[in-house]
Formats: sequence, C-alpha cells, structure tokens
Amino acid sequence: MKVDLDYIIVFSIYFIIVLTVGMIASRYTENTQDFVLGGRKLGSWIVALGAGASDMSGWLLLGLPGAVYLLGFSQIWMPLGLIIGALINWTVVAKRLRVYTEFANNSLTIPEFFENRFHDKSGILRLVTSIAVIVFFTLYASSGFVSGAILFQSTFNLSYHEALLLGASVIILYTCIGGFLAVNWIDLFQGSLMWLALLVVPIMTLWAMHHGHSSAPLIPLHDRLQQFMAAKPLGIIAIVSLLTWGLGYFGQPHILVRFMAAENPNNIRQSTWICMIWMTMSLVGAVFTGLFGKWYFAGSTLSNPESVFLMLAKELFNPLITGTLLAAVLSAVMSTIAAQLLASSSSLAEDIYFRFFRKEETSSQGLFLNRVAVLVIALAALYLAHDPNSRVLTLVSYAWAGLGASFGPLILCSLFWSRTTRNGAIAGIIVGGATVIIWKQLAYLGGIFSLYELFPAFFAGLITIFVVSLIDKKPDESILNNFEQVRRC
Repeated sequence: MKVDLDYIIVFSIYFIIVLTVGMIASRYTENTQDFVLGGRKLGSWIVALGAGASDMSGWLLLGLPGAVYLLGFSQIWMPLGLIIGALINWTVVAKRLRVYTEFANNSLTIPEFFENRFHDKSGILRLVTSIAVIVFFTLYASSGFVSGAILFQSTFNLSYHEALLLGASVIILYTCIGGFLAVNWIDLFQGSLMWLALLVVPIMTLWAMHHGHSSAPLIPLHDRLQQFMAAKPLGIIAIVSLLTWGLGYFGQPHILVRFMAAENPNNIRQSTWICMIWMTMSLVGAVFTGLFGKWYFAGSTLSNPESVFLMLAKELFNPLITGTLLAAVLSAVMSTIAAQLLASSSSLAEDIYFRFFRKEETSSQGLFLNRVAVLVIALAALYLAHDPNSRVLTLVSYAWAGLGASFGPLILCSLFWSRTTRNGAIAGIIVGGATVIIWKQLAYLGGIFSLYELFPAFFAGLITIFVVSLIDKKPDESILNNFEQVRRC
C-alpha cells in the first residue's frame, strides 16, 4: 500500500537520525557525569529545546488540540498557566540551581542535591526523594509507551504489542547508548520538528478553509471567532485548576536537570528566551490546530477529538509530508519518555545502588550500572504498558501533580530560604505527595474538591516545610555559609 510505504520511508529516516545521534553521543560519554548530565557542557540551544521538548510530550500535539476542539477557547487557561510557570522557573530557579548543584559537591541528580544541600548523612532524604522519582516517572514512561504504540498501531496496521515493542526498542537503545547527551541532542532535532509541525498544520488548515477545501460552510473568520468566544465561561475553580498546572514546573526533575547541565550559568538567560519563544509559539499552534480543526470538520464529528492533529495531517498533505508530521507526534512522545527514563534510572543507580549498596564506583562501573538501570526502569514501564486499558494509566495524571507538590516547594525553599532544615524537607515531600493522593480520592465530592490536586498539595507542602523548619533546630553554620556563598554568585 503506497501510503504505508511512504510512512515507512519517513519513519525509517527518522529512526536512523535518532540512532546515529545516539552513536555519536556515546563517543563523548566517558563517565557517569557525562551519562547523567552531559558533563555540564550543554549549550544554550540544547538546554532550551531539551527542556521544552522533554516537558511538552504528546499532549502538545494530541491532548491540547483535542481539548480545544471539544471545549473551545476556555482551555486557553492551561497554556497560559504553563507559560507563566515555565517563565518563573527559568528566570528564578534555573541559574541558582545550576550554581548550587555544582557547589553542593557536584550533585548529579535532584535527590543527591537535596542530600548535599542539607548535609544529610543518614541518606533518608535522598531515599525518600529517589523513591518518589522512580515511581512517578515509571508511570509516566508507561503512559508514553502506550501513546507511541497507539500511533504506530494506527499508522502501520501493527498489533498493539508489536507497535509497543517497536517504539520502546528505539527509545531504550538510544537512551542506553548515548545517555544525557544523546537525549538532549535528539531533543534539539525533535523540538524543532514539533515546532514546525505546529506552525504548518494550523496555517494550512486555515488556507484550505479559505479556499473552500473543507466540508465546513464558508463563514467569515470574525463570525467564527464570535461563535467560539460565546461559549459558556468556566467557573473560578476550573480556571484556577487550569492555571495551577504552571506550579508543577518547580518540581519536575527531567526539566530541572537541564538547568543543572548548562555549560555556563550566565548563558541561561539566552536559553530562557529561546525556550519561552519556542514554547509560546508551540502552544499557540496547538490551540489554533484545535480551533481550526473544529471549523474544518464542522460537517462531521471526530470519534476521538485528540486525533484532530492526525486527521488534519492526513487530509491536507501528501503521504510523505503526513509521515513527517506523524513523526513529530512520535518526537513529542519519545523526547519525554527518554528524559523520564534517564531521570528515574539515574536515581535508581546513583541515589540508591551506589549510595546504599556499593559506595565505591569506577567510571566504567558507573556507566554500566546507569545503562542497566535505564533498561530496568524501561522494562517496568513496558510491563505496566502491556495492557492499553490498564488501570495504571488512570494514575498517570498524578505524576505531574505528585512531582510538582513533592519537590516544587522544597526546590524553592532550598534555593532561597537558608532556614530550611533536613527534617522540614522530608516532611514537605511526604505531605505534598500524600495530599495529591488524598485530594484526588475526594474529587467525587465535587465543590472545592474538584480543584486540581496540585494546588492544595503544593501549598500544603510549602507550609509544612516552613512550620517544621522553624520548629526544628537552626541549620549548622556550615550549611548557612554554603548558602551565603551561593547567594553571592
């Protein structure tokens, strides 16, 4: 079948590029720091697009356009919240975290940073943090594997499990071979592809409607916008819930490690502008894809609103270009899974195995065990993704809120409040994560409990850190001196 052959050609080229980059990156991966943080040698563009691409995932091309297609402009509050949260994260957190993690005994992971920041010799703080990272990211990765499998299944007429293994094999291979460098170099390519797709599809959709190439009646653009804006507005709880997504940025390890890997802290300002321009244009493109898709398919109803991007790509372009646009969807999925695999596997290897079981490590041992850890986490995620209807997928919605509420308040306090104590940190992680789970279980009650769980959990964790730290004894003078030295940088 000709269409299938065109898709195979495009996806084969895509996979060759991805694996080639992984092989090249492996030549520059000589030790654990290279594998986990790329040797802290990433340039501005790679840091920026690596953070953006690993953040957005498949929801940028599937979920957000689908939500706008189904619910209209009311969903604009979520992109707005994400833009505000990301901007604050870049301008307030990024540079300070980059400096502090290197100063704190060259910490390679977020759990290791917390341990070194608070001079915790017991290992409890690092263990609690690592367990949360591994659990949430394994669930995240399983969801991504399912998304990739569904894309391959619909594109190549494969069985679900064949599609699952095909997509997972490529992701696991280039992540194991090249580590952090491969993931970030590929994210530069994948982020560019995602950005291009989200510009081309809405522009071509609008052009097609203007020239009468859709089933929708020819209605002036101004009248269409009025129809959309006339939709019933959201209530205050719904608006706050959508805006609250921005709070999650402060606690996402797969984004924070991009800041830690920057070659020069002073170049983070340039990365900020690159990422925010990329992110804003991509989100706007996703919103207009859903909006124009609603108009384009006005004469019919899509069975799955989240397929609006895919359906427009197939309707408006020849098979080779369609294959490229479908590869952009795969890029969004793969970039996030790879980042999550790397963050969770480094916690398994560095924060648990080498911290508690084998404290002596050589460069070769560190590389080998980190690669084994990627495989272990990936196999666990594959097991969870084995059934596309598995109930575990309903738990994935906890991941953003869970990580954001567990680590976000602590990241802010660690960087900007010298009085934060180790016990306050441990309590904040536990209370933040527990509140997410408990609040979610009460959502059926409606009312205030319909508020996105990240909002109450984030502030519960923050308040807990403040209260416990103030009750606790003052941090040692060495910790306060370290904090002051970083503040002066």
